[in-house]
Amino acid sequence: MKPILLQGHERSITQVRYNREGDLIFSCAKDNTPNIWYSINGERLGSFNGHNGAVWCMDVNWDSTKVLTGSADNTCKLWDCETGKNLVTIDTRTGVRTCSFSFSGRVLALSTDKTMGLPCEIQFYDVLDPQQLRASKPFLSIPIEGSKVTTALWGPFEEYMITGHENGEMCQYDTKTGELVLSIKEHNKQINDIQGSKDLTMIVSASKDTTAKLFDTSTLDHLKTYKTERPVNSAAISPIKDHVVLGGGQEAMEVTTTSTRIGKFDARFFSLVFEEEFARVKGHFGPINTVVFHPDGRSYASGGEDGFIRVHNFDQSYFEHNFEL
Repeated sequence: MKPILLQGHERSITQVRYNREGDLIFSCAKDNTPNIWYSINGERLGSFNGHNGAVWCMDVNWDSTKVLTGSADNTCKLWDCETGKNLVTIDTRTGVRTCSFSFSGRVLALSTDKTMGLPCEIQFYDVLDPQQLRASKPFLSIPIEGSKVTTALWGPFEEYMITGHENGEMCQYDTKTGELVLSIKEHNKQINDIQGSKDLTMIVSASKDTTAKLFDTSTLDHLKTYKTERPVNSAAISPIKDHVVLGGGQEAMEVTTTSTRIGKFDARFFSLVFEEEFARVKGHFGPINTVVFHPDGRSYASGGEDGFIRVHNFDQSYFEHNFEL
């Protein structure tokens, strides 16, 4: 399983995403330049220049025509995917922690950080209304009491938004009224990432409390737990196999005190059903901050604190592997 190494960022990777077809990889990092790559050979297509701070999050719409990036420079920018031109800049009062397009691409959602006495907010904008975007006036804004949002995901049919919080809570917010529909607390530390299964019936959350957990999307019932011995920064569900991949590692601050072997910076594969680990993939020189499966399930990409993105194509033996009952 020889990886393709994507080198183009100067600082640690914050998020990696595939577009729907899986031919493009989008990446952002703590440097201020998000990049776009060909997934087949790792060739860099181009960069989106314009941010003045760490870029925490990015998303691409359904037909890969527009890209959304959220940054610590208090802006969320909408870009033309083909030309790299900045179409509009949404100004926020604090840094943008999460951003995403709805499935139709008509609505974009972002959440801001809770800093300097300002509350964390989830904001929704109509992409087809340039007035709204230019004036940075969302059609719906949900102020978040208490712990800030650290990761967010659109629920099926765009009816609700699932959010993960700094204190380990997971919530569902109605995207029409802004009401809090459901709230659970299965993790006891910060949730770093939430990703859905292919049909969005299940979601997996990755937390600083060293576990990843599987939930039912609509009821938020806790189904499975995948245990490790270090903080989990990201988790993803395979679209074709009953597998979950976890990426993490010890806190970036403490990394210098240990060797790569002790730091445990491998991507770890678990059985979705049996909660058992069956494989590890080494390679990164620091904690893995983000993992994501290719939409066809035949490869996966990981981005680390070391500033590299590694794309691994699975060998045939991976597809033939079955759990013995």
